[in-house]
Amino acid sequence: MPQYLLTMYQPDGDPPPPEVLGPMMEKIAAWRQDLQAAGAWVFTGGLHSASTATVVRSQHGDVVMTDGPFAEGKEHMGGFTVISVADLDAALEWGRQIAEISTLPCEVWPLRSGEGGPRSSQAGQADARSSQADLGSTDGG
Repeated sequence: MPQYLLTMYQPDGDPPPPEVLGPMMEKIAAWRQDLQAAGAWVFTGGLHSASTATVVRSQHGDVVMTDGPFAEGKEHMGGFTVISVADLDAALEWGRQIAEISTLPCEVWPLRSGEGGPRSSQAGQADARSSQADLGSTDGG
């Protein structure tokens, strides 16, 4: 069955106060239980604040490490869930539910994979070759 990545974006700064965050987290836990009961849940991960991220980049044969997230912004990925569902419409429905519960934006991404993924392994291999060719044509900085 195809897998999808649901990414949650949250604003930088302090979390909501306990009287707001507590009920929201209870609803998120119930949403996750629904995912598990449906056999759709694969993995969930929450992230530390964006200030703890490190970007590791290869430039001209050297590895350069930079503190902070790759993209600058006022919101960053706060967590993600990988789900396995029949199609994009089902993934979008799970994304809609978590966006409504959390009031945060949720991106829904189909994952590339071999057997059972949203793309055939042959198409995935062609995409990988194309991506590698595209990466080889950049100057890295």
